[in-house]
This record gives sequence, C-alpha cells and structure tokens, in this order.
Amino acid sequence: MGRFGDGIGVSSDLVEAAETAVGAALAPLGGRTPDLALVFASGPDPTAAGERALALTGASATLGCSAGGVIGGGVGVEGQSAVSVWVAVLPGARLRTFHLEVMPSDDRAAVIGMPEVGESGDEVAVLLVDPYSFPVEGFVGQAGSALPGLRFVGGVAHGPGGPGSTRLWVDGRTVDRGAVGVLVDGASAQPLVSQGCRPIGPAMTVTSAAGNVVHGLAGMPALDKLRAVLSTLPPPEQAMASSGLQLGIAADEYTDDHEYLVRALLGTEGSALVIGDLVQTGQTVRLQVRDAEAADADLRAALARCPGQPGSGALLFSCNGRGSALFGPTYGGAAHDVTAVRDGLAADAVAGFFADGEIGPVAGRSHLHGFTASMVIFP
Repeated sequence: MGRFGDGIGVSSDLVEAAETAVGAALAPLGGRTPDLALVFASGPDPTAAGERALALTGASATLGCSAGGVIGGGVGVEGQSAVSVWVAVLPGARLRTFHLEVMPSDDRAAVIGMPEVGESGDEVAVLLVDPYSFPVEGFVGQAGSALPGLRFVGGVAHGPGGPGSTRLWVDGRTVDRGAVGVLVDGASAQPLVSQGCRPIGPAMTVTSAAGNVVHGLAGMPALDKLRAVLSTLPPPEQAMASSGLQLGIAADEYTDDHEYLVRALLGTEGSALVIGDLVQTGQTVRLQVRDAEAADADLRAALARCPGQPGSGALLFSCNGRGSALFGPTYGGAAHDVTAVRDGLAADAVAGFFADGEIGPVAGRSHLHGFTASMVIFP
C-alpha cells in the first residue's frame, strides 16, 4: 500500500470528472482514509465538482482551487474541463487548514486568519490564492520577516470570469475571496523551485531606480544599456529576446552565484524600464529569456539534488506559461513538468495545477514567481 495517490478526470460533466479522479487517487491507499486531500478543477463553475471531490476523499484536512489547467495522473490538461485530486496519508503530521482574508484598517489592509506558527522548523504552508482579492506578493514578502523560517509553497488560482469567479476550497466549503492553505508540520516536507528562464548578457547593477521604474543600468540610461546588451547577443538569443524578454533580480546580493527572481518587463518611460516588481538602486539584475531547453535542464538538475525516494509524493504548481506554451512535442508538452518530477523523484503521486503565479522559497525566503515550477515534496 502507498501513502500517496493522485488521479485525474476529464469530462464536460465536472462532477463525473471529480468522481473519476477521486477513485483513481484513493486506489493506491488500500482502503486507508487520507489525512490530507487537495483538488484542482478547470472548467465553468467547478463549485459542485470541488465540493464533491473533497467530500468523497474523506480526508480530515482538505484544500483546493479552480485553475486554467490541472496536473495529475502523469499528465497535464490545459483548456479542458478536468479535475485533479491528490491524497496523502501522513502519520504523525500535524495539519491545520486556514482561510486568509483582507480586512481594511485605518492606514493599511490587514490579513487575518493565519494560524500561529510553531517552533519545530519543519513547517511548510501550502497556499492557494485568489488573485483579485488577496495581495499575495505583499503577504508572502512580509511573511519572510513576520514568520521567519516558514516556507510557503503554492500558486495563484484562476477565475475565468474575473473578480468573484475564483473558487477556493477549504475543509469542504467553497470561498471566493482571500487565500486558503494548510500548515503541515512533522511530515519532513521539502519545497523546491525550478526556473523557466535562462540569463543572457552580463549581470548589471541598477544605478538609478524609483519604485518599479529602472532609470539607470551600469551607469547608463536603462533603455540605452538594454539596447547595447541586445546588440551584442548572437542571433538565436536576439530572436528569443524579441519574443519575450524578462528581467531577473538577484534574490541575494551576498552570494557570488546569483539566483534570480524573474520579473516581466512591462514597458518603457522615456529612457527608463518599467518592471513588474519594486527595484532598488544597487541591486544586481540580468536579462532573462524563456527557453525550453534551459527550463528542462534546470528542473532535472534541481530534482537530481533531491535523493530519489520511491513511494514519495509531490504537489506541483507549474506556471501557465510553461506546459504546451513552452514545451513542444520534443519536451512532452503539457506533461513535461509532471513527467520530470515523477521520474526524478521516483514518486508515486504528483498532482497540482497550471498557476497564474507560483509561490516558493528562493535563497531562504518565499517569493511570488513567474515561469517556474514550484513544488513541495513529501518523502
């Protein structure tokens, strides 16, 4: 008997898909009731399917969200009505679910609902977020100081109809605002983040910036420096840059081998660059491009650093810009990430969803990412 199971159902009848996915997920457990269950559903109004799936698992702690695409059963499903279910038997683990909401105060918004974090140093928080009502980037960033040592892993859910259309599930009930999660303590769960972009050109120092606008790079106007760097690249890299250039911000300035947080280049203001994050003078940055070969190599190298553990399980939050959009038939398309994780870990069960943003720790602090594969591994 295994401790983990996953299953997927694909059908225009989402409740039917949910029942199929639960049956497949529970089968490896040999009749045991799971301690933890997660469900991810894509399609129009998945409310009933999510509630049905979580009720059928019988798990004491349940969580889930709506998504644009789901992962499970060794495959990734994009653009279709489908339900993915992941279940785990976690003997000795302490599980505490929560629902975070934003409450306005006199001078700023306050997030309420977070359980008290223990002192074991083993806790991981799986977090699923509504993008329209929860300040995920600010919350995760501040949690690094307010909750030191707690690792957040998860993803931003998808609401196909805009605000109010996202569905989050916690303990069998549906909510459409905030964020839901579960604190897992005593399961030796390990987070892992793999990048989907590779750096090009030299590392550069930000010499002038205000907010999310970079005015100067390496002592030159930012746009002039960008053009100068691009002009020196070989033609294949210039072609990649023309189809989607990003900017990597060093996660830790005090290391020689920088890990970068990849952020979108949103546009220009005169000779300045507008970035999808706050940037400070003195930070190290480097241009990044989306690249299937590099993303594949980075994921496999990251998994190789985790000892293969037959019988393990993993939750996988893959950017919706990965899948078939990044990995063509040569790399397995939408199934690339789940196949690599299952093979690299010798895992019994890997499930998750294609997220509108991924959450995971880099350089010791949790961040919101783009183009990454973020996961939490249960040995």
